[in-house]
Amino acid sequence: MSFLWTTIKVKDLKESIEFYQDIVGLEVQRHFEAGPETEIAFLAAADGQTAVELIDDQNQAGVEIGADISLGFEVDSLKKKIEFIKDKNIKIESGPISPNPKVEFFFILDPNGLKIQFVENK
Repeated sequence: MSFLWTTIKVKDLKESIEFYQDIVGLEVQRHFEAGPETEIAFLAAADGQTAVELIDDQNQAGVEIGADISLGFEVDSLKKKIEFIKDKNIKIESGPISPNPKVEFFFILDPNGLKIQFVENK
């Protein structure tokens, strides 16, 4: 069995695609209309492994994101990613945190309020 994707209902598909491309570094794999007022985009790393599915459903009144859910992405350098995030004027929600000498991470929020974790494994 393989883990295929995580689905996120979004408020603004264009803004969310730009965030996951420009900030996280994912690439659009597929983007299509799924009904008269629904668009779906799948984004993944270049290797095409596990994807993030973004759904913009104009028939849905709002988007609810759970406070205890986050998506984690590995980075080569946490220091460089923090500098990049600060240059983009994105608030760091928490961290950097190092629960042990082999890992360090921090959190930001995506445009929908979902926690995004950037992790450096040392």
